Amino acid sequence: MKTPYVPHVFGKEAWAQVRGRIGWLTVSVASSIPWPQDDVWVKYDGIEYLLHGVKQEGTTATGPCISTPTSEGRTDESLARLYRFTSVLGFYKRGFVDITGWIWGSGVTLYSSGRDTFTSRLQWGTRRFSCNHMPVIEDDRVRMALAFLREGRRLAGVHEPYAFLSFFKVIESQFDSRDRVAWVGKTLDLLADQRAVDRIRELRSQGVDVSQHLFESGRCAVAHANAGRTIVDPDIPADRNRIRSDLPIIEALANHLVKVDAGVPDEMDVFDTRDRLAPWHALIDASALAALKSGGGVESASDLGRLAGATVSVRLWPDPPAAQFARMTLLPTDSGDGVVKFIALSERQTIGLAFAMDVASGRLHTLLDEGGLRSDVTLTEQDIEDYTRYFHSVVGNRLVELSIEGAEPVDCEVVIPENIIPRAPEEAVAQALEVFKRSKPRSTGDRPT
Repeated sequence: MKTPYVPHVFGKEAWAQVRGRIGWLTVSVASSIPWPQDDVWVKYDGIEYLLHGVKQEGTTATGPCISTPTSEGRTDESLARLYRFTSVLGFYKRGFVDITGWIWGSGVTLYSSGRDTFTSRLQWGTRRFSCNHMPVIEDDRVRMALAFLREGRRLAGVHEPYAFLSFFKVIESQFDSRDRVAWVGKTLDLLADQRAVDRIRELRSQGVDVSQHLFESGRCAVAHANAGRTIVDPDIPADRNRIRSDLPIIEALANHLVKVDAGVPDEMDVFDTRDRLAPWHALIDASALAALKSGGGVESASDLGRLAGATVSVRLWPDPPAAQFARMTLLPTDSGDGVVKFIALSERQTIGLAFAMDVASGRLHTLLDEGGLRSDVTLTEQDIEDYTRYFHSVVGNRLVELSIEGAEPVDCEVVIPENIIPRAPEEAVAQALEVFKRSKPRSTGDRPT
């Protein structure tokens, strides 16, 4: 399943992306995912979305909402697309996002329907929200499963019987009745959710056929109210308690179908399995790539094809690259055990940023101890500022992203500092510049203190 790069732009720059264009549909949403504090513009599957932050300076607080470009008279088409987007966004962020109302206007506007427009918590930090590498759903049956899953997750804390029915629909939408029974029967023993496992064990200890129980005492009991049949009577606590107890099983089955059978990853799956270096594979000679993937090395820079000597920009995501990092040259320095080490050298050759490209593991690492300000050239205040901010931001867990023209950006693993007390980057920059101005040295050593 495709999990492409999703560009993100925050704050005032996000509004700059949409300013001056006519025709926008805005939907209010109910959400359980950490919602961005600041506005964020994203481009997912070729379409723009503006997620309105709920802590906007100078504006009245509003519930979470999303805008997307829409021509007048085509609101149904865009609304259907927004439902698909919110289904994937909620699942990817391990919760739900569901539309509660909409409004069309010539320009982007904030909108709250006043109906269930709540969010459980805010994203920590104003520029931390990310839905990067969110999967693109191309199979219509999978899209439908995600839609029912979205409804089930939203209803789970509001109306448990209807949540049960929505989760059951996730399964019903994929199978005929005979195949559904067979799938549920074999999947019950594969579930890992402890609440579901405990309830299955409890039912089986009572001699209950769990698959049949879920259908007759769950799905049918919720969906029907025929005289003489088992139903969920809203006035009978035992009926509601039965559904509440069985809900973890049917929810776990629905999640298993989407994640395992349909292969839709959430953000933790993507974090664990994504090959960060895949965008650069096409730049490397095939034989060298195979050698690195198998844990070997390369003998010369020429084996790395277009990657050796490539022009690369290095930035602290989501900010644009610093002046000295916009056009750096990628120079290989060492290789072995599936790893290639690089120095990204600034245009003025005053700063070298070190990286380890672990092709065998699909990871890129910053090497703060092996890069720094050069000691044999004349440095400027811009050199001091750019490198000091980079060093202390990386120590403070900022995400480093490298971009080569023609390829998706590649992100580095976040640094977990050892024996270092992180400092506020701006404070460190101010101190380093003050020292530099006072001493006016020819060099400042390898790294800032």
